[in-house]
Amino acid sequence: MPINPIQINPLDLNPSAAVGISLPFNAPSVFKPNFTTKDAIKYNLINFFLTNPGERPMNPTFGGGIRAFIFQQISENSFDFLKENIQNKISTNFPRVNVQNLEIVVLEENSIRINFTYNITNSNIEDEIIITL
Repeated sequence: MPINPIQINPLDLNPSAAVGISLPFNAPSVFKPNFTTKDAIKYNLINFFLTNPGERPMNPTFGGGIRAFIFQQISENSFDFLKENIQNKISTNFPRVNVQNLEIVVLEENSIRINFTYNITNSNIEDEIIITL
């Protein structure tokens, strides 16, 4: 009997069944569906972090709120706080997502780029998200 077998989501076995919607909303019919669990998780994470807490009706605690850091003074301490905040929100709201690498880079013109790679527990899903603020 194998130890820690890789689980394949049954939704991925039906290529004609959509499991979520892609971002940004710019398809000809506004919503472009995605058909794999990997894409659904990626866009759920992006949607979560670009939503501010209190912004979503009937779910006031939903959201990563990273846009609140746009007008913060850039320093190493603020990066440490932002990294810790992202790690805590992922572990609380997405318990199967394991962050492998989290990097915050200062760009020119007073903006930052958040890069993180992650994998999903008991699956072969690995991906990377890049958010520029």
